[in-house]
Amino acid sequence: MSRWKGLPESLDHRVRYLIVQLRRLKDHSGLSLAALAARTSYSKSSWERYLNGKKLPPREAVEALARICEADTTRLLALHEVAAQAWHAEQPQPEPEPEAGSGAEAEAEAGAERDEAAVPAGPGATAVPVAPAAPAVPAVPAVGGVPAAAPAGRQVPLRPLVLGALAVLVMAGAALLVARLWEDASGIGSSGADAVPTVSGTGATLTFTHRPGEAFPCSVQRRAGALYAGHSSTGTAILDRGATGWDVVEAQCLLHRQGYDPGVVDGIVGGKTLRAVKRLQARAGLPTDGIVGPDTWKVLRR
Repeated sequence: MSRWKGLPESLDHRVRYLIVQLRRLKDHSGLSLAALAARTSYSKSSWERYLNGKKLPPREAVEALARICEADTTRLLALHEVAAQAWHAEQPQPEPEPEAGSGAEAEAEAGAERDEAAVPAGPGATAVPVAPAAPAVPAVPAVGGVPAAAPAGRQVPLRPLVLGALAVLVMAGAALLVARLWEDASGIGSSGADAVPTVSGTGATLTFTHRPGEAFPCSVQRRAGALYAGHSSTGTAILDRGATGWDVVEAQCLLHRQGYDPGVVDGIVGGKTLRAVKRLQARAGLPTDGIVGPDTWKVLRR
C-alpha cells in the first residue's frame, strides 16, 4: 500500500474527505500513478497533485478513477460536487474592472471634440460652425422615494427604471428558487427539522459557540421517516476529527440515540466521538474511517 504524504492543514474537510476516498481506491486497485496516467487522459504529475491536495481533481478525473476501480461513480461524483463548492469558495475573487467614466468626463470629452471640429484645418480655411449642444435636463428631485413630475416639455426616461425593477424581480425569484431547492434537498419544511437552532420568537439564527464544560441538549424525534435532533438537517456534511458546529451536535445526539456513546455532546469531533462513529460504521458495513459523510448520515437518521 502507498505511503501517502499528509494533506495540507489548510485543506477544507470536505475536500480532504474526497481525496481520502480517491487514495483508497487507488491503493485498492494496486495501480501506480504511471499506470493511472496510462489508463486515463491525465498525466502522472496531474494525479500526484490531485491525490496530495495541491489541486482539486476535475469531475472527469474522478469519474475515470471510479470506472477503472469499479467503484460507486454516483457517490464519488456527489462527494466531488460538495468538495468543489468548498474549494471554489476559498479561491480569491477577480478584481472588478474599472467602471466607465462619469457623465461629467463624457461631457468634457464631447466639448473638446466640438472645439477641435470648429478650428480651421489650415491657412485660408473656413471654420465650420458647430451646432450648440442641447441643454442638459435638470435633475428631478424625488419625493418619498418616487420621482417628481418632470418640467413641462421634458420627459423622464423610463427604460432605466423598468430595467432596474425587472432586475430586482429576477434576483428575488432566483433567491426563492434556491431556498426552495435547498429545503427540498435537506428535508426542511412542514415535516422536517430546523437546519440550525433559532432564538425563540425572533427567528434569528444562533451562532455556534463552545464553552468548556458545556453540553447541548438532545431531543431526537422522527419526522417523515427520519430521525432529527433539532440542531441540523444535513445529510451531506463531512465531519472529521476536529470538526465543530451544529452538524457535529446533531451527529452526537443521533449517535446517542443509536446506542453509541460519543462522550459529551459539545459540538466537537474528538477521540470518543470518532470511536463511536467507527463502531456505528462497522455495524452498518461501511468503511470504518470515523468520518461522518453522506452514507454515515443515512445510518444515523434511520
